[in-house]
Amino acid sequence: MRKTVLLPVVISLLLMACAPQGPQSLTVLTHDTFAVSQDLIKEFEQPNNTVVNFVKGGDAGAALNQAILTKDAPLADVFYGVDNTFLSRALEEDIFDPYAAPALELIPDAYKLDPANGALPVDFGDVCLNYDRAYFTERNLAVPQSLQDLTKPGYEDLLVVEDPSTSSPGLAFLLATVAEFGEDGYQDYWRALKANGLTVVDSWDTAYYTNFSGSSGHGAQPLVVSYNTSPAAEIVFADPPVTEPPTASITAPGTCFRQIEFVGILKGTKNRALAEKFVDFMLSQAFQEDMPLQMFVFPVLPDAKLPDVFTTAIDVPGAPVTMSPQEIADNRDAWIQGWNSAMNP
Repeated sequence: MRKTVLLPVVISLLLMACAPQGPQSLTVLTHDTFAVSQDLIKEFEQPNNTVVNFVKGGDAGAALNQAILTKDAPLADVFYGVDNTFLSRALEEDIFDPYAAPALELIPDAYKLDPANGALPVDFGDVCLNYDRAYFTERNLAVPQSLQDLTKPGYEDLLVVEDPSTSSPGLAFLLATVAEFGEDGYQDYWRALKANGLTVVDSWDTAYYTNFSGSSGHGAQPLVVSYNTSPAAEIVFADPPVTEPPTASITAPGTCFRQIEFVGILKGTKNRALAEKFVDFMLSQAFQEDMPLQMFVFPVLPDAKLPDVFTTAIDVPGAPVTMSPQEIADNRDAWIQGWNSAMNP
């Protein structure tokens, strides 16, 4: 009698044990401009029996704020998109679990800014001034070749920049001006820009797609703080197709700031092993070669193949401005406060 009662229970337990388990879930916090080919994500999900959920948290600074504010109960397992202008904040807040990914051996030391390997480099690019080629050609106006040029009367009302307190490219451009004019001179430089009709907006999206004339064709400013890869994007997304971009970058010495983006495993994740696999995935050859035409950034793996448009439509600055995360950490808030004082006396 007892065997008869127990048999169905035993069979049920055996069937449950043999039944295929549902997929795991991995959550990745990113900035709003993150993009990846869906077919490539499936190549990660299927062999790992995983569903990857991407949570977009705004600009890089806003996404980092979310990661910091929720670090005791993290929103995600992995965070991608903090850059070298905000890296020091992430390290000070101790939000990452170190992970010495095998691919780090292949990545140049110049991109590895966290000795503890909490934040691992994924890509880089340069924040540069971009200009509307037709505007300057039609008016026979010389393209500015230095930051100082932007204060000249011939460029009055022509420049739009992003607020450095809300935008990572805006902050990168502010850092370039500090490097060029020094702590004693950068505020005077910004006052001169303001006197020359500078426009300031809150985000890159607004600056590039609303104010800049080179992209929409309807904006008021033919000069914008953007990326040296933006001209390539203008070709890729052009409708109808074009062979040359309507925009170009100014890459003269001192005018561009080198931006590096990082990925890290968030402390408190319940999916440590899977998070490690995803970091490895982002540093794999396949992901690194997918990035250029998805996010218009350069891969950190030296052997990753670049699309043709990256070699034909992009100017790479020979001497981009760089700063250590520690220097940025020590001065960022004061420099932003100084910028606010100059712009809003």
